Amino acid sequence: MILGRPRSEFVDLLTKIGGEGSLEPGVRAFLQREAEEHRLAFDAFMGGLTEPFAATLGLWHTALQGGHKLLVFGNGGSAGNAQHIAAELVVRYEKNRAAMAAVALSADTLILTAAGNDFGFENVFSRQIAALGRPGDVAVGLSTSGRSPNVLAALREARRMGLHTSGLIGADGGPMRELCDVAIIAPSRITGRIQEMHLLVTHMLCKALEARLDPAGSV
Repeated sequence: MILGRPRSEFVDLLTKIGGEGSLEPGVRAFLQREAEEHRLAFDAFMGGLTEPFAATLGLWHTALQGGHKLLVFGNGGSAGNAQHIAAELVVRYEKNRAAMAAVALSADTLILTAAGNDFGFENVFSRQIAALGRPGDVAVGLSTSGRSPNVLAALREARRMGLHTSGLIGADGGPMRELCDVAIIAPSRITGRIQEMHLLVTHMLCKALEARLDPAGSV
């Protein structure tokens, strides 16, 4: 039994994935292709990460240390990562330490649906920036394409209000790149690989911020 189901059901399913009459070769080849795709995306990402990571870390740290907050937003998987960032900062990543101020603008369904209904989906984040943003805060947009209209609108509103802007982007950065004071770009055209790189760097940023709050930290 596997998860309460007969083992034969899982073997049948995996056989279909692997190809007719071939369980292991098809699955193994699939996993190897996925791993290689991930490895190539990882190598390209890490190769250009040092400077944008340092700039992003510096901006976030300066804002948080100054009593400001991060306003984080994105769509779909990027919305999930926005909430992930806020949770890691408000609660903790690895260490018990002072709370850091971060708000995910993708989390409140009442605000999202009201703003979408009254002002259009393009304005669901910019409306929240207008309500919650203050000079010195950082608007953090996430978009795998760099072209999401509601993310672009929120960054424009943030700049109009005197907020700093930061981005986690994919591909070539798109028009979003020009709206960000600092941007980390995962140079892949594959959405899943971009999201994996964004999650990786999210954890790195949270760990580095915690290290900077520690008197013995070295980041």
